[in-house]
Amino acid sequence: MSAPAKLQDMPPRGGYQSIPFARVPAKKYFKGWQLIAAYAGFTTVGLSLYYLNCRENHRNEVEMRGARNVIYALLLAERDREYLKQLRRNRDEEAALMKDVKGWEVGTWYGEPVFKTLPKDKLVDPTFEEFYVHSASKDRANRKNVKMWA
Repeated sequence: MSAPAKLQDMPPRGGYQSIPFARVPAKKYFKGWQLIAAYAGFTTVGLSLYYLNCRENHRNEVEMRGARNVIYALLLAERDREYLKQLRRNRDEEAALMKDVKGWEVGTWYGEPVFKTLPKDKLVDPTFEEFYVHSASKDRANRKNVKMWA
């Protein structure tokens, strides 16, 4: 027996549909002059809002600068006050630590002034380590990092 012959694939009866190849232009929603007018309008509105925003920012900057100038003196005074309070705490701590040592006077080296050429009422700023000598080591380390960044 022989195998049946294969049928060739043929077009459908009546043929294939025609292929649409004509150009179909896209639908135009706006004309050129309308797009240019919209661009000009949006640009005008945007620039006016930008100008108003810049004026508001400038006004805020002037106000904040004035506030900083006003509060600066108060912050300096508070910083100096806390500095002197820490110096007093250091002096009191030294007095408490050395109360049992004979001949020890606070602020001197066994009764001898450390700075002999300076008057007694002159404040000598202590070094960083002297200032934080009676503080917690964590506070000293934190402050040292801040001092290095400044």
